[in-house]
Amino acid sequence: MSRMRDARQARRAATFAKFRVTQLNLVPLVDTFVSIVFFALTTQTVGELAPVVPGVNLPETSVGTTAFSQLTLGVGATVTLAGRPVMSTLDAATAASDDPEQPLLIPLLHREMRRMADSLRTARGLARDAALDVPLAIQGDRTMRYDLLSRFMQTARSAGFTRISLQVQYAAPETRGP
Repeated sequence: MSRMRDARQARRAATFAKFRVTQLNLVPLVDTFVSIVFFALTTQTVGELAPVVPGVNLPETSVGTTAFSQLTLGVGATVTLAGRPVMSTLDAATAASDDPEQPLLIPLLHREMRRMADSLRTARGLARDAALDVPLAIQGDRTMRYDLLSRFMQTARSAGFTRISLQVQYAAPETRGP
């Protein structure tokens, strides 16, 4: 009986083999396209280069053009806003938020950024809670930790800055010989 069952299963397998569905895995292809779009969008910069804050060692890039002149938040040994020192980076990293709804907030920096945003609104004749269209460039030292960068970005967003960019230093691309 076993031979007959094996023969029947072999015939059935041969008959239905032509109906076997071939699978094409599209996930790696979609991931590749998403990565290409991400890098294409994040490497575009335009405008004129803002001056680099003293004490900040920016990462380098050789792609794109220079960035817009804008309000600058420098993060080196000290945190500076528009060229004025606000606090040390160590104090910013260890500062606890005073708002339970926003645990990433840096209180002292938030107050200074809020004051700057309010003065910009006053200078432009905007209402106190009006949207602020002034770009804020974060010039972070190349050794800065990502968790600290996210705290700076969240603090800036909470203070009213919606146009935030990260700056790098432009380095001419290397030319290769023949």
